[in-house]
Amino acid sequence: MNSHDFVKQKIKNDEILKSIKNVLSNQKAWLVGGFVRDLFLGIQNFDRDIVVEANAKKIAQDVSNYLNATFIELDAENEIYRVVLQDKKNYFDISCALDSDILKDAKRRDFTLNSIMFDINKNSLFDPCGGILALEQKKLICADLNNLSDDPLRMLRVFRFVALYNFYVEQDVLIFIKNNAELIKKCAQERINQELLKLFSGNHCADALLLADKYNFLNKIFPFVDEIKKIPPNSHHHLNLFHHCIETMRTVRTNNPLLKLAAFCHDIGKPKTHTIEPDGRHRFIGHDKVGGELIRPILSNLKFSKKQIDYISAMIENHIYPSSLMSSKEVQDKAKIRFIKKLDPYVEDIIELARADRLCARGPMVSKEMVEENLKNLCELLNFYKKIKPKLEKLPKLLDGKEIMQILNIKPSPILGKAIEALKIAQIEGEVYDSEQARIFVKRWFIETVKKCNKID
Repeated sequence: MNSHDFVKQKIKNDEILKSIKNVLSNQKAWLVGGFVRDLFLGIQNFDRDIVVEANAKKIAQDVSNYLNATFIELDAENEIYRVVLQDKKNYFDISCALDSDILKDAKRRDFTLNSIMFDINKNSLFDPCGGILALEQKKLICADLNNLSDDPLRMLRVFRFVALYNFYVEQDVLIFIKNNAELIKKCAQERINQELLKLFSGNHCADALLLADKYNFLNKIFPFVDEIKKIPPNSHHHLNLFHHCIETMRTVRTNNPLLKLAAFCHDIGKPKTHTIEPDGRHRFIGHDKVGGELIRPILSNLKFSKKQIDYISAMIENHIYPSSLMSSKEVQDKAKIRFIKKLDPYVEDIIELARADRLCARGPMVSKEMVEENLKNLCELLNFYKKIKPKLEKLPKLLDGKEIMQILNIKPSPILGKAIEALKIAQIEGEVYDSEQARIFVKRWFIETVKKCNKID
């Protein structure tokens, strides 16, 4: 952790803060919150929270005008305003101290480590709640537990701090969360969304989720948790389904929050597809497809974007695909290319999810040799993708959909999509190089696969 002097010097030398010092010269103003905290932790932060005694709106407007930045009114009632700089990365949140009292303002903040303040004009640190000591001890402490109920999102923030920094949480905080977990449902889903993205980006995300579950909080965000807990270990899984999902997420080698969230949710289709054979074997036929659909309304409710939902749904729906594809003794390159075309540009992510899933399923029917063979096959598929990727990026469009419909005398239909896919595969494999060859190929493909067979395989 950085020293007091280091943090003070970094703030004094901060070019963006220096640029507005003239605007704040006649004001009592403090830099507070995440920017100061992260300097102690050695982390870069672009969000500078400034607290003033009065006239927050005018000061924010003055700062905005001085920097030719964008002024945004976040909360007029509580006098909270945002100034977004031209680079769209750095910004100020400017607000009034509670009752114009900086000490009261410090004590009403979520955690003591966020109550560390820096007097901008006096160039001095102000730490009335012992936030620096909490940082040194890696402890998450509340100056007043009522601060959590004032804004229930702070309960979710507890687990975000565990995920990001592996902080120890005081027992009184955890008990409060357990007794008041339902309050999180009062928070705007958009705010929950932002906390989740930060939480799932943390190196200690799995530990944070386990802690949230222990104190009966996780199922308030993800109701499906209660369902997946009902699926026990079986011949292919040494863990129950909940812990398998947690460990799969832990095993994913990335801090991409969307992929880690997909890993956590990858088997949510299993409860709805669970059957037990007469011989005692547990089966989950189609759980990948079912899960891909189940996740959509859950993520939509949590205000994820359509693009994010499509990505996570695709990860869940296809998490078995890489392993099943490569399980064939003589898998053809065409089959690999179809897989790549379907999932590009997310091929590496889905292979990584499949790898993590394989490593976290070690039931009595799964031998060491099976796992090693599966991992070897996934590595082979990944290497194939990396080898062929440059060809995909340089692939010219020889015929568009309209031209193909004219050549084949067909209307928009699934046949058109199949024809486009077949042509791309032929290009990748070097069978077709120019538009004339493409026309010949499409005609031949149509005769062989549609007219002759009267179907699309």
